[in-house]
Amino acid sequence: MSKFEPSRRHLREVSLYWFNLKKSAAEAHRLLQEAYGEGYVDDSSVRGWFRRFKSGDFDVEDKERSGRPQIFEDQELATLLDEDSCQTQEELAEALGVDRTTISK
Repeated sequence: MSKFEPSRRHLREVSLYWFNLKKSAAEAHRLLQEAYGEGYVDDSSVRGWFRRFKSGDFDVEDKERSGRPQIFEDQELATLLDEDSCQTQEELAEALGVDRTTISK
């Protein structure tokens, strides 16, 4: 399994690749988990991306959202990042005693 931490954009790009190869959303999700491990993307996200691709929207950038921007509130995580900004999500999660997916949100 790779140590590479894929961004959401990267996961969408890879999903577009599988879409163009006529893979199903379920198969693309399985392949993403095989390549990067569980917890990076859920099945419903991949299915949503495939719906966008099928409608002709191949943009892999995040869409603008309405409402207030999310404010970062976790001071303990901010302190850890200030100390060493090169830590992986796994290292940060272990230091804080939480799941890696909590760190990535």
